[in-house]
Amino acid sequence: MGKDKTSMYIGTCLLSIEIPDGESLKDKRHVVKSIIERAKRELHLSVAEVGGLDEWDYAEIGLAYVSNSAKHADEVIAKAVNWIETNLKDGILGNYKTEIVRMF
Repeated sequence: MGKDKTSMYIGTCLLSIEIPDGESLKDKRHVVKSIIERAKRELHLSVAEVGGLDEWDYAEIGLAYVSNSAKHADEVIAKAVNWIETNLKDGILGNYKTEIVRMF
């Protein structure tokens, strides 16, 4: 490593999605998989279903983004939350919480 001090920030978000018309895990997975795959492709960040795995009408999605700037990580996560709310079909964005963590 060089003389510069390395800074690494991880922007994270845990958000809940309500799926009012979910009548089976298949219905839910259609909604969740669609938004996860589109978010990965269009926003270039890590996205996964992390909670509510066995519930038909509820899911928790985790987002993560790595940057060398806390401000940039926060902006990307905020943009992702807005994008998900706008593009979520057959689901409703519920509560969410974000955190920016400095790792090094």
